[in-house]
Amino acid sequence: VNVVALRDGDKIQLGSTTILKFTYHDKLEENFQRAMYDAALRDDLTKAFNKKHFLDRLEQEVAFARRHGSALSLLMFDVDHFKRVNDTFGHVAGDQVLARLAQVTQSTVRVEDVFGRYGGEEFAVICRGIGLHDAYTMAERLRALVAATQFVYEAGIIPVTISIGVAGYPEAPVQNGLELIAAADEALYGAKRGGRNRVVLKQ
Repeated sequence: VNVVALRDGDKIQLGSTTILKFTYHDKLEENFQRAMYDAALRDDLTKAFNKKHFLDRLEQEVAFARRHGSALSLLMFDVDHFKRVNDTFGHVAGDQVLARLAQVTQSTVRVEDVFGRYGGEEFAVICRGIGLHDAYTMAERLRALVAATQFVYEAGIIPVTISIGVAGYPEAPVQNGLELIAAADEALYGAKRGGRNRVVLKQ
């Protein structure tokens, strides 16, 4: 057996179509590549996962829950009267509210939960292994924490509350991630209609 030491930049051919390039990465380069990969998955403003990655993960989690008969919950929430925040304080202030809201949420969810920005001022959290009523408890804790948090912009404080809709499998007999989103969104609209700054379960 011939043994050849590989040098940086060497190429290895596997079959007729696959060529691998051997490259040495130092710690700095490794950290840079990891940061670039992470940046591709995250929203610039809030650092939550972006919508594409979030939807990919949700499909995986729904498939896992259905295959194993395990619990899965989804929280969908957005900022109450967010347009009023932008109109009153400006879009820069609105962006700061969203970034601060993301920090508060990230400090509340578990490491294994998946927190994403679904669009505009709407966010979502995938909670693996959590049943509907435990997810309600988690959502209520998040709602209360946001209401108690001071959102400071320049010299003023912006009052911020959120409404949250919660849906879960197997309570909602969904086939895929989009159906679970639709169920949680329906609950979110119920929270809005009910007066905002509240949590509603999709039963």
